[in-house]
Amino acid sequence: MKVLVVGATGGSGRATVEELLSAGHEVTAFARRPDALPVTSELLKVFQGDVMKPGDVERAVRGQDAVIVTLGITENALLVRMRGSARTPLDVRSAGTRNVIAAMRKHGVRKLVVQTTYGVGETRGRLPLTWKLIFSLLLKPQIADTELQERAVRESGLDWVLAQPVSLTDGVNEGSPFASLEGDARVMKVSRQSVGRFLVEAAESAKYIGRSVALSA
Repeated sequence: MKVLVVGATGGSGRATVEELLSAGHEVTAFARRPDALPVTSELLKVFQGDVMKPGDVERAVRGQDAVIVTLGITENALLVRMRGSARTPLDVRSAGTRNVIAAMRKHGVRKLVVQTTYGVGETRGRLPLTWKLIFSLLLKPQIADTELQERAVRESGLDWVLAQPVSLTDGVNEGSPFASLEGDARVMKVSRQSVGRFLVEAAESAKYIGRSVALSA
């Protein structure tokens, strides 16, 4: 299967690329800075582009079988809250995902898997109090944009899957995550590697189409 990963140089994006390659898929890694992806393989092609530019996204989407989106802001959350993001637009999740959806419609690509976050959409009311405070005080702009991103995906008309991981860690060899269609989370942490493994499964399978899936360890 030919799979495009948008946001390939972030932690979850890199993990997803690695999981796709280990499963034998042909991967196109979409990134503004290809040198930030420390992965090499004969099955990997790196596409330099900006997700905020529809033309870049269109060229990358053409010919793919599925698209996995792992967009986000990697800068310090407190600094972003105080003065905005220096490198990434605050609406990168929603605007970038809308560009992906438009390109997929144009080129007839149906399968879309999007990583958002636990605590938006269907799981909005399930956050522990501490996390509600963090979302409200520290991550408010990013969470608002993620809500818009989820709405765009739900209204896309594509074969979509929304993956909602809880707090991400850099743990390794943790296997597949606990995936709940009911929005349950066993603990408030999950490794990026586990999330990447689920994103690949969601792209390969019809099991989760049209569903939002909570991911935890």
